[in-house]
Amino acid sequence: MSRTFRTATALAAAALCISLAACSNGGGNVASVNGQAISRADLDRKLESSAAAKQVLTQMVQQTLLDQYARDKKVDVTQAEIDQREKDTKAKFQPGQFEQIVKQQGYTEQDIQNILKGQIVLEKALAPQIHVSESDIKSYFDKNHAVFDKPEQVKARHILVADENTAKQVLAKVKAGGNWDALAKQYSTDPSSKDKGGELGYFGRGQMVPQFQDAAFGAKAGQVVGPVKSPFGYHIIQVEDKKPAQKATYASAHDKIKETLTQQQQQQQAPLFLQQLRSAAKIDVYDDRYKDAFPPPVPTPAPVASGAPAAASGAPAPAPATAVPAPTPTK
Repeated sequence: MSRTFRTATALAAAALCISLAACSNGGGNVASVNGQAISRADLDRKLESSAAAKQVLTQMVQQTLLDQYARDKKVDVTQAEIDQREKDTKAKFQPGQFEQIVKQQGYTEQDIQNILKGQIVLEKALAPQIHVSESDIKSYFDKNHAVFDKPEQVKARHILVADENTAKQVLAKVKAGGNWDALAKQYSTDPSSKDKGGELGYFGRGQMVPQFQDAAFGAKAGQVVGPVKSPFGYHIIQVEDKKPAQKATYASAHDKIKETLTQQQQQQQAPLFLQQLRSAAKIDVYDDRYKDAFPPPVPTPAPVASGAPAAASGAPAPAPATAVPAPTPTK
C-alpha cells in the first residue's frame, strides 16, 4: 500500500474527527426541514454511533501512543523533516489537487503536520528492523525492470470552455498575444486549474481522455492547438514540454526500489509494533459503544528458536500510518 494511500486513510479519519468535534460544540439545532428541526444532539448520536467514529477513536489513540513513544524514547522529528514530507506528498498530485482535497475535507495545516509527524515517528521506530540489501534491490529490478521504464510524457496547460464559439474567441485572443493566465482565469470552466493558468503538469498516455491526449501528444513543444472537443467541453491546449520515453537502468531505479522494499517491510511490521504499543498501554474506554475497539491483548507467542525459519506471513497488512489517492486526471 502506498504512502499516499495511507496518508489518505489518516486524513479521512481526521476529517470525521473534526466534524465530530464541531458537532459536539454547543446545543440547539443544526438544520430544519419545513420547520421541523434536526437537533445537534440527534446528529451527534448518529455520528458517534457510526463505524467511522470507532475508526476515528482508534486513530486518535494510535496518534497519542506514537506521541508518547516519541517522547519516552526521545525520537526527534524536526520541523524540516515534516515540511519535506509534506512537500514530497504534494508532489505526488497534479498541481493544486492536494490543496483542493485538504480544503474540501476541512483539514487545517496543523492537522496535516500532525499526521505526517506520526508517520515519521512510526518509520523511525521501525528503522532498526528494516533491512534491504543490494541483492534484494537487484533481484527486484531484474523481475520488475519494465515497471521503472518512463513512458513518453507531455506537460501542458489548457483553457476549457463550454462551446465552440467561445473556444474560437479564446484561441484568437491567445494567438493575438493575450495573457494566457488571465484568459484561463476569465474563461476556463476547469475549477482545479483555472486559477493556475490551466496548468496540468506532466502526464503520460492513458491519463487524459482520448481527444485531449491525441491533441497534446500530436503537438510540438510550445505549440497551441484547439479547439479540441472532449466530453468536458472545448479545450485550447498549449504544450509546454515533452519528455521522450526512457528505459530504466539499475542505477536510475535503485533508490525507488529501495524505497518500495522499505515500505513493504514497514507495512508488514507496523501492525505488530502498534499492537505492542497498545498492549503495553493502559487504555480506558468509558463509552460502551467503543469498548470492542480495544480488546484485551493477545498473549505474545514464544520467540522462534535461533536459526529456525520464520513462519510465512499472509498478505502484508496496511501500515495504519499516515496519506488521498491522487485522482486520475480526466481532462
